[in-house]
Amino acid sequence: MIRTRVLDLPAQSSSHAHAQHQLIVGLEGCADFEVMGQGGAVNRLHACLVPGHEAHAFSGRGSNHMLILDLATESSEEPGLVDQGLCRLFEKPRFIRLDHRLQGLLDFAAQELDQGPERQSPLQWHLGGVLLHTLHDRLFSRPLHAPVASGLDLGRIDSYIRQRLDQPVSVADMAAQVHVSPSHFHALFKQRAGQSPHQYLLGARVDEAVRLIRGSRLPLAEVASRCGFSSQSALTHAVRQYRGQTPGKLRSAAAD
Repeated sequence: MIRTRVLDLPAQSSSHAHAQHQLIVGLEGCADFEVMGQGGAVNRLHACLVPGHEAHAFSGRGSNHMLILDLATESSEEPGLVDQGLCRLFEKPRFIRLDHRLQGLLDFAAQELDQGPERQSPLQWHLGGVLLHTLHDRLFSRPLHAPVASGLDLGRIDSYIRQRLDQPVSVADMAAQVHVSPSHFHALFKQRAGQSPHQYLLGARVDEAVRLIRGSRLPLAEVASRCGFSSQSALTHAVRQYRGQTPGKLRSAAAD
């Protein structure tokens, strides 16, 4: 049995578990989900599949409308009523990129579900099955293609990083800027930038630190703090690693 509905998720982080498998996809706005250590954004481009009984955390980002489908498991329904083929979708947590055809199907589903629960129709009742079967075909009838690396907006990520050099920035933070799950983001970023997100972030911190070392008289401890290094010694180690000189030598050379 499949239950289909639209909900607005609150901004306050919550967590729970339920017997049913669950598909969540964004009709409007965005939400964050984490299941079994995997995290990612849910929006019009990305859906989340949550296996039944697995605890998951979630929170909405401002105004949002999430399409949520519950699929019965054998533990929640009589065995004969459970679609074992569809249950294969939920063998593990998944964050799936949706193609344009699936997005068109979601637009149609949104219009029907917008009629409200008081106008439930056979068409609405079957929409969940159509969506799940379509996802099943995408996953198991042909190989999934990862988004091309050229589609990753490196400029947006770089701008986000450079505005927050004095703050902790995680891979999940960067991935959220381009609506990619952290697990996919790492591989896509490395293909696009030629280095890992961590290496890129550290390089950006060093670049800004070197600029301040050469162009200001700020104490090195202050430079370290502004560029996100935990201490002056951490700054010295990173600058020596990336530039082959200590901060003191760089400042002396700039003064000559």
